Amino acid sequence: MTETRYHVILNANSGTAHALGVTAESLGELFNAHGLYPVIDADSDRPFLERVAEAVRSEAQVVVAAGGDGTTTALAEALMGTGKHLAILPLGTFNAVARDLHVPLDLPGAVAALAHGTSQNIDVAEVNGRVFLQKVVIGLIPGLAAGREHLRGRETAGAKIAFMRYIFRRLARARRIAVAIEPSNGPRRVQRVQAMAVACNAYDEGLGKFFSRKSLDRGTLTLYILRHLTARDFLRLLVGMFLGRWRDYEALSMESIRTVRIDSHKPLIKVMLDGEVMTLQTPLDFTVRPKALSVIVPAEAADPAVAA
Repeated sequence: MTETRYHVILNANSGTAHALGVTAESLGELFNAHGLYPVIDADSDRPFLERVAEAVRSEAQVVVAAGGDGTTTALAEALMGTGKHLAILPLGTFNAVARDLHVPLDLPGAVAALAHGTSQNIDVAEVNGRVFLQKVVIGLIPGLAAGREHLRGRETAGAKIAFMRYIFRRLARARRIAVAIEPSNGPRRVQRVQAMAVACNAYDEGLGKFFSRKSLDRGTLTLYILRHLTARDFLRLLVGMFLGRWRDYEALSMESIRTVRIDSHKPLIKVMLDGEVMTLQTPLDFTVRPKALSVIVPAEAADPAVAA
């Protein structure tokens, strides 16, 4: 049996990695404890895309994203069609994809699960040719996320209070935007929205479930449209999500689609793609590529009965 080779890209600046002081040496020791001897690239001084290209060219069968959701998405885009598998060591702030794949959120547990993991194919979505694994958000939310970035690394009580004040100021001043929506299974329509999102598959509803997905291979996109979002709406929506009843929120609608075009009178629009704020040209063309990415998941999570 051929020994599996691993190539790890460590983003030492990601949230958890920075907080824990994870290094190539400490990460290597965790792998070695399980009889694995990977190539670990922790050279943050090199351009990230250069590091990714090197991983793709390597002889490794498994390329490991040791970082946050942005690192995971960037590697996923590069690995599609290469025959290599993507694995995740969740070292970011939210680690949404790792949570959906049932990867342990503690680093020793994640390495242990990787050592005994198995492969599974999941869907990949695209907007204007750019890959995303979770969702793309348009409207008010990217602006709030940009404000959060200014506080990254400052987790004091004062910083958190300042961010909440910033949120409520933005909510008070927010205006709806007009967008043209043209789904694959319906007519083109124009709506005024506060925010909208296109997700790869659909988010589940249940007690304490915050943006979690049980299934990542349904081959669909889900369009979420939020018609208004005042400060009061924001609090109601948060409470509804915690209680598992957020789909009942009257200002929110959703529909399952395979492709959709979203257009605006603005030639450029700010979006949040898998947690990263960026500017894209309009129109935005969304599509899904069913089971286009092979990922390594814990062996027990590959059992549908367990994953459910």
